[in-house]
Amino acid sequence: MNDTVTLVQTRTLPPQAARIGLSIVVPVYRGAATVGRLVDALSDLTPAGGLEVVLVNDGSPDGSGDICRNLLSTARVPLVYVEHARNYGEHNAVMTGLRHARGEFVITMDDDLQNPPEEVVRLYDHTRLGGWDVVYTRYAVKQHAGWRNLGSHFANKVADRLLDKPKGLYLSSFRCMSAMVVQAVARYSGPYPYVDGLIMQVTQRIDSIEVRHLPRLEGRSNYNLSRLVRLWLNLATSFSLAPLRLAIFAGLGMSVLGTIGAVGTISEALFVHKTPSGWASTMTVLLLVSGVQSMILGVLGEYVGRTFLSANGKPQGTIRMVQRNTDERDPA
Repeated sequence: MNDTVTLVQTRTLPPQAARIGLSIVVPVYRGAATVGRLVDALSDLTPAGGLEVVLVNDGSPDGSGDICRNLLSTARVPLVYVEHARNYGEHNAVMTGLRHARGEFVITMDDDLQNPPEEVVRLYDHTRLGGWDVVYTRYAVKQHAGWRNLGSHFANKVADRLLDKPKGLYLSSFRCMSAMVVQAVARYSGPYPYVDGLIMQVTQRIDSIEVRHLPRLEGRSNYNLSRLVRLWLNLATSFSLAPLRLAIFAGLGMSVLGTIGAVGTISEALFVHKTPSGWASTMTVLLLVSGVQSMILGVLGEYVGRTFLSANGKPQGTIRMVQRNTDERDPA
């Protein structure tokens, strides 16, 4: 058994550890063609207090791991490479990166170069000089496929309802957080993290700025419909009881309709004295009620299943290795 494998714990950076100005956390998945160019572009930045880059290889099936390990010897900035034992998802990888970041501020961004590296310093300065705990980015034009933009729009509308967030705030993965927020978020150890939901539980001192969004240079988005649905389920079931309450109201509504239907049927039998065949209406009501019941059971099952997996210690992420291109040891 490889003794370098450890489960992700709720470790936060010790107060005595050396701080730098800015850490940039990049979850890497199928990023072999772009992650090297991203690190090279970030190396040209000169933010106040210095810069480090944290790359989290989230079980990428391409050559991303080899590229990241080579960057340890060629990168012109302090670099931390963390490798997951398998793919856990973007938010799980971000959580791992946050635990290994040393910056007074931490920016998270994707590895696909759609977020221009030159926007990093502007986002960082806006956060630290404005006294904000978190600053999100928003885009005048998003260079994604139409269905992806629609999915993001839907997720943000749902977040408006379910999360205690400023109304209309666009939740982007390109965000800057203070060390205080990072340490609070990193304490969460559940297997289904949703970083934005955790942020909203920590602070409301949040702002946003508009940045450019570039077309994807290589490949295609790692988010498909299935991943977007799983992300929405994390949002809906990990930080809100609204789906359960919706199921309750749906059940109450169907009970009211059933009661009205029963009264109507009895009244017709007593006063009209004409018994209708009623097969079509009966089947319609039966299918409608069965559908609502199935929905309610599905919502309950999702909550119970997530609770079961959390109680049985499903890991948020398993780290295979942590490497730095400096002599500093990873804090225990």
